[in-house]
Amino acid sequence: MGLIDEINRRRTFAIISHPDAGKTTLTEKLLLFGGAIHVAGAVKNNKIRKTATSDFLEIEKQRGISVATSVMSFDYKGIKINILDTPGHKDFAEDTYRTLTAVDSVILVVDSAKGVEAQTRRLMEVCRMRATPVMIFINKMDREGKDPFDLLEELEQELNIAVSPFTWPAGRGSNFKGVYNIFKNNIQLYTPEKSNLSEILLETADISDPVLEEYVGRETLGHLWEEIDLIKDMYESFQKNLYLEGYLAPVFFGSALNNTGVLEVIETFIEIAPSPTRSEAHERAVKPDEPDFTGYIFKIHANLDPKHRNRMAFLRVCSGVFERNKLYYHTRLNKKMRFSSSAEFIANTRSTIDEAYPGDVIGVYDTGSLKIGDTLTEGEVLHFKGVPNFAPELLREVINRDPSKSKQLEKGVRQLTDEGLAQLFLQQPGNRKIIGTVGELQFDVIKFRLEHEYGAACDLKPLPYVKALWFTFGDNTELREFMSRKAGFIAYDKDNSPVFFVEGEWMVKIIQEAYPSASFHTTSESFRIV
Repeated sequence: MGLIDEINRRRTFAIISHPDAGKTTLTEKLLLFGGAIHVAGAVKNNKIRKTATSDFLEIEKQRGISVATSVMSFDYKGIKINILDTPGHKDFAEDTYRTLTAVDSVILVVDSAKGVEAQTRRLMEVCRMRATPVMIFINKMDREGKDPFDLLEELEQELNIAVSPFTWPAGRGSNFKGVYNIFKNNIQLYTPEKSNLSEILLETADISDPVLEEYVGRETLGHLWEEIDLIKDMYESFQKNLYLEGYLAPVFFGSALNNTGVLEVIETFIEIAPSPTRSEAHERAVKPDEPDFTGYIFKIHANLDPKHRNRMAFLRVCSGVFERNKLYYHTRLNKKMRFSSSAEFIANTRSTIDEAYPGDVIGVYDTGSLKIGDTLTEGEVLHFKGVPNFAPELLREVINRDPSKSKQLEKGVRQLTDEGLAQLFLQQPGNRKIIGTVGELQFDVIKFRLEHEYGAACDLKPLPYVKALWFTFGDNTELREFMSRKAGFIAYDKDNSPVFFVEGEWMVKIIQEAYPSASFHTTSESFRIV
């Protein structure tokens, strides 16, 4: 199979949602259909809890939430599917935002009872900025929730996107009977907790077929029939070009936990979702069918295997073919690197691969040389766009509680911040280590992992700052004076770029009045010079 064929058969997407919408459960059911796993790890009751396949970190198992992006690959009907299951919690949004740079499309999961939530809006804003195609799965239809028509209106108004229903629920809540496929004229029946995989039990060319009454019931079927007629009048037919441009979202209804309505999602996805598209570098646009390999690191994870204390860098292949053991050019370090161990994943289970194609997300072992945003090529100097660091709003100083474990603490802090879990700033004098995050929960994760993975205990002392901002000056004289006068508020990030610790928005205004050439930036990429 040639390069073009390999590109055309790939689909790389992220599953995103507000916490507890059912994102990870949907991921598992997609894996079940792909044959990648055979038993779902969903939470069935409070007494018996099986940890979800894609939540493999110890703290994720304890808290029941995803705090790191998981990568999973499998084949379905000849299509190579790469799923990135992202954290839903707002404190880990930065990891999700970076992940969205490595995918070609998105499935957004919405809780039918809660509708559009705050994190849903923020995630959708990122998708809109990148014109990422979006499919929407409205989950938990087997529970009491909002009216489907109200949900569609809310999606359009709150997320600023047109919607096109692909499936429709037959009943809802305690009266939920299944999902009707509007385009294929078949119905998938709801079979609560009886099997891992529901099947389409009845196909009909006519929703008024009396045979449906036996399965759905006359009253529910009557409502379904009326609602299908309304849908055809209220919503325009699906237009693939509008979906690919990010203006129109196909909508599906179902219950991920009970695997109702999921088959329609994956079947439609492989038909309409885009194969790998071009990637934007500062120097030029890179097309996937170019013969030379290019790729970039969008995530790093330490201690994926606690027994070996390894670091795994996640690489998105942008063009050409990645080959194991081949020398590649590292743009930032200006040197050649060879990767003898490259892997694909089902959560924390991995297998060695020799080749990877555009759209693939693979793991390469890292000895500490790689950083988020690094580019690998066959010699061309490229810097891919869209993998920024965001201005942290919570800042705490690392206080070592056990001087005998200083080396372990140093290594742990650097590795965890290299992952993108938080940002590390060094301040002089004294080489003070200051960690910046966008949410409180990140500090809990850092302390937990430092203690359990590195054996290093620390305290995180709150600092009186509201944000850390990168800055540039158009006048070197003003820059020198600012650096001298505000030395106590300045630290350096992992790339040795200076940042300014802000006590309040008023401080930024005062500085800009005093130094007219000063500019402050909320992301590190916004002023990156290559």
